[in-house]
Amino acid sequence: LRPRRPPAPPPPHRDRRGPPGFTDHVALGNEEWNPWEGDEKNELAASQQRYEANLKMIKYARTRLEQISLRVQIWGKAAIGLYLWQHIFGGDLEPADVTAQWREGSQKAGKTYFSFLTGPAVVPGYFPVEAEHVVLVLNGREEAKVASATQWLQYARTLIHTRKIQHVAVVLLGNEQCNNGWIQPYLKRNGGFVNLLFVTYDYAFINEEDIFQWPLGVATYRNFPVVEPNWSMLHDPRSYLCNFLGTVYKNSSRETLMEVLKQDGLDKLCWIAAREQWQPQETNESFKNYQDALLQSDLTLCPVGINTECYRIYEACSYGSLPVIEDVMTPGDCGNSSMYHSAPLQLLKTMGAPFIFIKNWNELPAVLEKEKKMNLQEKIQRRKKLLEWYQNFKAWMRQKFINTLENSLLPSDKG
Repeated sequence: LRPRRPPAPPPPHRDRRGPPGFTDHVALGNEEWNPWEGDEKNELAASQQRYEANLKMIKYARTRLEQISLRVQIWGKAAIGLYLWQHIFGGDLEPADVTAQWREGSQKAGKTYFSFLTGPAVVPGYFPVEAEHVVLVLNGREEAKVASATQWLQYARTLIHTRKIQHVAVVLLGNEQCNNGWIQPYLKRNGGFVNLLFVTYDYAFINEEDIFQWPLGVATYRNFPVVEPNWSMLHDPRSYLCNFLGTVYKNSSRETLMEVLKQDGLDKLCWIAAREQWQPQETNESFKNYQDALLQSDLTLCPVGINTECYRIYEACSYGSLPVIEDVMTPGDCGNSSMYHSAPLQLLKTMGAPFIFIKNWNELPAVLEKEKKMNLQEKIQRRKKLLEWYQNFKAWMRQKFINTLENSLLPSDKG
């Protein structure tokens, strides 16, 4: 038998829509033939190029917007400079050693590049001036400090006259009785060269135009640290209702405070360590005791000293211990203006500080009685509110400082 011939292959399938030789779209596995494919590829490449060119333009424009417009050098010649830089700006310093002769840091914020210098080796004429705009942090608390501050201002004035720098702002640790008249002639409004003044305490000349109130902050001169809130600080029960570690001056309201605490045995519920003489420097042990007292107390008692505002207020906030503040004006020239109806502590009150304000320490037993009735959950909520407020306060002060500098020192776009 002859073998059978295999069946002939079927004729090629003709695409009815095109001439013979063009295969049907089915035969290409659903890939439709596109006679314009070449043009589309070219258009796609051109479109991609246009997109990338536009992207470059946008990036360039954004870079221009984000470019540094101001370079500001901060000369920290008072301890409140460390509160400004480390606590409010959250800036670092190299070296970390607090006893170093020379420490510096830098940070970009807004349209400004800030550099910060501090330490005993920062002496007029013996360090590089690397910015056209300078913020001088000065201590004007007493006559000896004013003499040193004046030397710095005279040095800055020379730099202005020789066109080494353009503008000067001052952050001033003011006098506790607000006797700051010595700085007035240096202000631009009075024919001087200082554009802006940020000053501590309720200085009557604060106008929110070129003179602004600045917070006293924590005692950085005693190396009070930047405290990072943690879980236990918020949630753990605290052993004491309140604390007061400090000097009890003769014939002061602090004597009244001690009497009130002893009356009903309230001093047994609080961490009280009173001394008769002020100590400028803490020992390691006394400083640790103080920090422990803040951490272990729900309330921190803040009696007035020479001024109502004190470091203790901000240090208590750092540890989530609510300040109880004696809300009375101290003798001197602070806040003696109808504009400052909420002095003392105008700045803190304006910022909605969630503190307990009392006019007399005889009100304290009622405050502590209420405290005894609060449960832990209520205290946790209060701590959260206090710590959040303090973080927001520092962030707001930082932004206000930057905005004030930029608005004053940057050339205006108007007209």
